[in-house]
Amino acid sequence: ARRMGHIIGPVGGLARPFQRVEAEELSRSVVAQVELLILRGILRPGERLPSERELSDRLGVSRPSLREAVADLQDHGLLTSKPNAGIYVADVLGSAFSPALIDLFSSHEEAVFDYVAFRRDMEGLAAERAAHYGSNTDLEVIATIFHKMEAAHQKRDPSDEAELDANFHMAIIEASHNVVMLHMMRSMYDLLRQGVFYNRQMMFKNRLTRDMLLDQHRAINAGVQSRDPKAARAAVEAHMDYVKQSMADQIKAAKNEAIARQRLEHERGRA
Repeated sequence: ARRMGHIIGPVGGLARPFQRVEAEELSRSVVAQVELLILRGILRPGERLPSERELSDRLGVSRPSLREAVADLQDHGLLTSKPNAGIYVADVLGSAFSPALIDLFSSHEEAVFDYVAFRRDMEGLAAERAAHYGSNTDLEVIATIFHKMEAAHQKRDPSDEAELDANFHMAIIEASHNVVMLHMMRSMYDLLRQGVFYNRQMMFKNRLTRDMLLDQHRAINAGVQSRDPKAARAAVEAHMDYVKQSMADQIKAAKNEAIARQRLEHERGRA
């Protein structure tokens, strides 16, 4: 029989070009996979990983190799362990803004309008990119969240609708497929959820405002779903212009109310 050169060795074993895959190489493969999942925003800060047994089965690696990979990811600050709770994705966004800067954001109203202007520019670009680069599955995610917004709109409690609003915008950012924009904007939305810039729940308390916001999100969704980058961007910009005006009206109303209370207290004191 013809010999297979370097493919078959003299004793029928593996030839020299082939080497055993070491556990260390399996560990590096796991590290690379988890890194990409975090980078692409699929694994999110604070998300709990499956159990060691389940994860080793999913990845097809031994537990020792998995433990080595987890330890490496922990050393690099990407994963963190909680006693008796498991392994979690680390708060990789935690250092995006210092506590001192967050305090400044929350105490100066001009930061509100800069924040809205920043979102207008970034999310307009994200919607444009999502319409162009988003996969059919990306667009399905966006549409699914919008349909949930429509359902939540029928409820009296606006909290679900407000949360879905943030999820809708983040889904568009994810569909833009730019990992730098993704992590930067996720950081901005974390501050929004904390109420650093303004109480976003207030935007949904007025029924007319809620109706307007839903119509604006419908237009954004339509632009993205029709893969019309210009229409998607224009819809986002119109939405953020409305948010900006609403914020200005809220701030003005709060100032007027404070002045009115002073007048009332003064009038009562004259009685």
